Amino acid sequence: MRRGLVDYALIVFAGMLYAVALKYFVLPSKVILTGTEGIASALSYYYDSYWLFIALYLTFQSVLLIFALARVGKVFAMRSMIVVATVVVFLALLPNLKFAQPEPQNERIILVIFGGLLAGAGKALAFKYRGSTGDEDILGAYFAMKYLKPVGSIAVFSAIGSTAFGLLMDYIKTGDFESVVNTLMYTCIYIFASAETLNNLYRKFKITMVAIITRKHEMVGGAIASTFDHRTYTVHKKIGGHSGESFWMVRTIITQEELPRMLEAIEYADPDCFYYHHDIEGVSRRYYITPIG
Repeated sequence: MRRGLVDYALIVFAGMLYAVALKYFVLPSKVILTGTEGIASALSYYYDSYWLFIALYLTFQSVLLIFALARVGKVFAMRSMIVVATVVVFLALLPNLKFAQPEPQNERIILVIFGGLLAGAGKALAFKYRGSTGDEDILGAYFAMKYLKPVGSIAVFSAIGSTAFGLLMDYIKTGDFESVVNTLMYTCIYIFASAETLNNLYRKFKITMVAIITRKHEMVGGAIASTFDHRTYTVHKKIGGHSGESFWMVRTIITQEELPRMLEAIEYADPDCFYYHHDIEGVSRRYYITPIG
């Protein structure tokens, strides 16, 4: 019960963090957000209406939450709804403050980078506790499960359409091609900063191979199987090049999210073992990763 309350408190905090990123850093810098948020932000810039962004954001997320419920999972959809509701409430209630001047000649780059870092951190925290900030993160969760790709990479693809729409609206409003290019540059910086922050903090879909050199392969293998019952391992007999002694190499493929617990279990099973791990790519889509929602 207590753990559940902590999880929901962190989910709410993730929404607060994302709202702060949007209100104080991202929207003032006039960059185009990804997915349907990008459409909402572009229209709000065009009409100079902050409340229009909130209304469109809520409308688009309501539709995507239905998709999350149908395609990702009930828990994921419910927790994403809590995050989205938190974002809307805090966007409406947070006071108007200015931390930097958004004009390009002043500190727009600071707003963009710091906003991207905060937004990525908020997204990662929501994902860690089986929710999301909505929008392309819902699609990211769906396609990450389907294709075993980091969730942040989906933002790059979802940004193409929204960025094109936002730049078109910018050109229609200002008629200034230089302004459009300037917005494009800052938008790319924001997308990269937020996506990389998300991928580095949320490691569920980053896959690594762990190799253990041991004389107690049965105990190590048992530790692997008992730590995560959906994981297996292979055992290979080896001979040391220097000592000529026989030993065993046990190898398993796990996610980086599972790595800390796995290493702890391996060290407990054989404190004298030697292990190393490295990231791998191109894993078969048959590889199992526990669902997000």
